[in-house]
Amino acid sequence: MNTKDFAQRIVQLILSKKGYDVKILDLRKLTPIADYFILASGDSHIQVKAIADEVDDKLRKDGIKCYFKEGYNAANWILLDYFDVVVHIFKTEAREFYNLEKLWGDAPTEIIEDELETKNTDSE
Repeated sequence: MNTKDFAQRIVQLILSKKGYDVKILDLRKLTPIADYFILASGDSHIQVKAIADEVDDKLRKDGIKCYFKEGYNAANWILLDYFDVVVHIFKTEAREFYNLEKLWGDAPTEIIEDELETKNTDSE
């Protein structure tokens, strides 16, 4: 599975737990730290943890290990690092505060509207 397909798989897992405002930032031309960042929001600590658990559990069953997990106990911003794809799951207020979309504003961004529709926007 290539990294783009892997990112899409993660998006589907996020959507299955009602994560919203999902975006895929393409970092391949900007930094060597990852190919993609996936950003998603949840309304509560419980939902943020449920989204992170779903992603981690399903990928682990597929034999894909999370290299690094951060923020799980506080559940305001959980980071799951799959090396080429880094997943950021935010409680809504934390996402607005940290505003990664602005920080990585030069990255082409794919906005996920729902499971069937996506919209591409390039910030170049």
